[in-house]
Amino acid sequence: MFWKLPLLLGLLALGPHVCSWMFEDVRKTGKEFSLCVEFALHHFNEHQPDENAYKLLWVRRSQRKKYSLTYLMDLDLGRTICKKHDEDIDNCPLQEGPEGKKVNCTFIVDSRPSFTQFTLLSSTCQQI
Repeated sequence: MFWKLPLLLGLLALGPHVCSWMFEDVRKTGKEFSLCVEFALHHFNEHQPDENAYKLLWVRRSQRKKYSLTYLMDLDLGRTICKKHDEDIDNCPLQEGPEGKKVNCTFIVDSRPSFTQFTLLSSTCQQI
């Protein structure tokens, strides 16, 4: 029994990299994936203390957990000149100069599109 402990600790240390076999690539333009991206971006903007909205710049990774509707995505976001609650953030210009922040975020979103229900399971972001 004790010989299993080092193996378990090793797997815990590797974290999400060990579980990457559970996800498969999906099209970035797929309807369900696009809805999850929209939800993740909205959640990011709503929980950001910044007054300005961020918009999607690039989808680095688009994956779905096998046999489920849980999506893993790496997104590059850019700070716009628009406020969070403005109508058309997608067409809003990016901030330039020192205020022009960009972040890379990894989101895991569970979706139930038939019920229009989304749940953010994980979110990590870092400035780039």
